[in-house]
Amino acid sequence: MLKGIPRAISPELMDVLMKTGHGDELVLGDGNFPADSNAQRIARADGLSVPEVLDAVLKLFPIDTFVDEVAMVMQPVDRGAPEPTIWKDFRRLLEMNEGRRIELTPIDRFKFYERARASYAIVATSETALYANIILKKGVVVE
Repeated sequence: MLKGIPRAISPELMDVLMKTGHGDELVLGDGNFPADSNAQRIARADGLSVPEVLDAVLKLFPIDTFVDEVAMVMQPVDRGAPEPTIWKDFRRLLEMNEGRRIELTPIDRFKFYERARASYAIVATSETALYANIILKKGVVVE
């Protein structure tokens, strides 16, 4: 164990985060997301929710400031359905950790899968909420 590392960050996930670079994308997938069949690299976060993992990841992973689409979510198949309530948690955690408002960009389910396949890694959680998948684009650390 190390000081200051959120408990939701496993050694496997820390390795993934440390190897990402500017512009790389990281997927946080819910329990229904086909993580293994879409991942180039996978980190398991069994027993954890997406908001728990998102909050922990955002403590270490800067969000890109040079492009508009930095937090993509999977658009519900029924476009007339209300917005998934977990998206409010995503917005709150992004703003709290980044210190700025970050828009969520809904993308079609199959385009989301394509983007996930091209991402650096997928983090597979045990989240039970529907449409609780998010793709984050990494920025740079400025100190």
